[in-house]
Amino acid sequence: MSKVAIVEFNDNVKESLAEALELISNIDDLNTEKRTVVIKVGVFNPKSEAHSTVDVVDAIIKSFNKAPEIFVAESDNYKGTGSERLQIWKSLFKKRVKPFNVSEDTDVKKVKIADEEIGFSHILFKPNVFVSTHIARGYEKGSILKNLLGLIPDRKKARFHKKLETALLDAYEAIGGIDLAVLDGTYVYAGTGMGEKGVRMNTLLVGRDAVAVETVGATLAGSNPKKMPIIQKAMERGLGEGELDNIEIVGASFESVKKKFASALKP
Repeated sequence: MSKVAIVEFNDNVKESLAEALELISNIDDLNTEKRTVVIKVGVFNPKSEAHSTVDVVDAIIKSFNKAPEIFVAESDNYKGTGSERLQIWKSLFKKRVKPFNVSEDTDVKKVKIADEEIGFSHILFKPNVFVSTHIARGYEKGSILKNLLGLIPDRKKARFHKKLETALLDAYEAIGGIDLAVLDGTYVYAGTGMGEKGVRMNTLLVGRDAVAVETVGATLAGSNPKKMPIIQKAMERGLGEGELDNIEIVGASFESVKKKFASALKP
């Protein structure tokens, strides 16, 4: 059974993420001296707050204390370059932790994404560990899985919106899947997060099954996973669990957190 940890925190995000990882039986196979880690952040517009916080990304980095290198990755879009948007997390960059704009990588592997052949950055493939982190929101197109659109290196990603689920799941399969999903519920958003102010919730959702994390997060944020094509099509491909009843939720009470989210998101 897929397992998703829900942890509420006050100030110490690092300890809370460590607690969540322990609840899902830890990441000892991922956190090794032999595996580079790629943390794909999701940031459409750097002027908004609709992205994982510095504290959450820092906690993810510190949880991979054995990794020889950690790349915080993003790509270009029509709002600007990935390198510019990654400056949100510049305080975290050190010798071992580096920003990485996948749009600037010339060492690529050709993959098929929604009937197009696209060169994906070499850092995205196994044995590297791939972590997806994004915000808690009630957006019907998703969050953790929607983040994969940013693996496409060119700026004209909007062409995939008419075949979005196919593109996202093709990307998921091309890189060998998401190894760890961290849904950042520091703030929760009723919609996309663009142009809206988030409500502070200080909650993390963590799991090895990204589809399950997406499912639990969407439910908490007021969406119905059964009406979300990305979750349903992921299940059809056998990529994860999208039935809430089949997901083992550990940590904080799901019903209690759901009530808090519902109250916070009231119009």
